[in-house]
Amino acid sequence: MSSDANWRVQPVTMRLGGGLAAYLRKVGAVCAKDLRAEVRGREVLSTMTAFSVLAVLIFGIGFDLRVPQSEMIAPGVLWVVILFAGVLGLNRSFGAEVDRGTLPALLLAPVDRSAIYFGKVLANLLFTLATTLVILAVMFFIFDLNTFHLYNLLAVLLGVLGYVSVGTIFAALTANSRARETMLPILLLPVMAPVFVAGVALTAGAIDGKDLADLRQWFGILAVFDLIFIVVAYLLFDLIWEDA
Repeated sequence: MSSDANWRVQPVTMRLGGGLAAYLRKVGAVCAKDLRAEVRGREVLSTMTAFSVLAVLIFGIGFDLRVPQSEMIAPGVLWVVILFAGVLGLNRSFGAEVDRGTLPALLLAPVDRSAIYFGKVLANLLFTLATTLVILAVMFFIFDLNTFHLYNLLAVLLGVLGYVSVGTIFAALTANSRARETMLPILLLPVMAPVFVAGVALTAGAIDGKDLADLRQWFGILAVFDLIFIVVAYLLFDLIWEDA
């Protein structure tokens, strides 16, 4: 390649790199804003954690009376608690912006609105994963199972990523609705059926000591789900606020 061609390509590459870096900084700024709000208000993480611990304890006590082996019900309990606890956090993702009156300012910020979406996804992912670690720890003691198996942790990571990716877009759709607390789970949970089924199968397989070859199809379902819905949400997020 000639020196002239090198001179032409290099500025283009620098602009692309600078643009990506600037975009990621904006995503990080949105996420950091939500994290600072949570540190000040403690509205999301404490609520999700308290609900999760109570739900696991209730499930553990209730099923212990009738189910002979905890391995039979632990996978379902784990993913049910994750899904319902996650709704509490997702409701506050945009609902808190509406309640505080900061949503118009956020939408008017000089950033691409997809950066707002990914910033919210990142914050919701951190909240949900932190809550999930508490759930796994409580289940480790309540059900006396190795809930920290590598395959189970990977399943949780993929499942929670898909969950918050879809949940954030639905939270944005229902943010201005007075019935958002009921509308969000009604819209979200049916879409989460593939994540729930695959997550339960992977957790059960990890507890039963199955090999990766036996679990590969379920990991594939979670990975494809995450990819499809992240791309769809990225394309649709701007349309949600086009009249805002």
